[in-house]
Amino acid sequence: MTLVLGVVGTVVVLARHGIRDAVGFLVGAGLSYLSFQSWVRLAETVGEAGKRPATGSALFLALRYVLIGLAIYAIIEGLGSTSGALIVGLLVSFAALALELLWGAMGSK
Repeated sequence: MTLVLGVVGTVVVLARHGIRDAVGFLVGAGLSYLSFQSWVRLAETVGEAGKRPATGSALFLALRYVLIGLAIYAIIEGLGSTSGALIVGLLVSFAALALELLWGAMGSK
C-alpha cells in the first residue's frame, strides 16, 4: 500500500506542481517506506525467541532521523523542492497504515 500511495502521489504532485516537488515527494515516500521497513525488521528480530536485534539495525534506527534530516536538507536546497511536498511524502507510510486499518475495520463488519 505504501508503494502504491508513493507512486500515485508522485504522479499527482508531478501533474500539479512540477518535477521538483514530485521528486521531493518521491524521496519523502521512499524514506518513509525504508523507515517503516526498518521497524518491521526490528520487530521480527525481537519476536524471534527474544533474540537481540542486529547492531546494524539498532544503529540505523538511532541514526535514521539524522539521515532523514540530511536528505530533507539536500532535497530542499539542492533541488529547490518545497518542504511541504517532502513532508507529505514522509507521511505516506502513515497514510497507508491508516487505510489498511480502515479497510480491515470495514471488512470485519
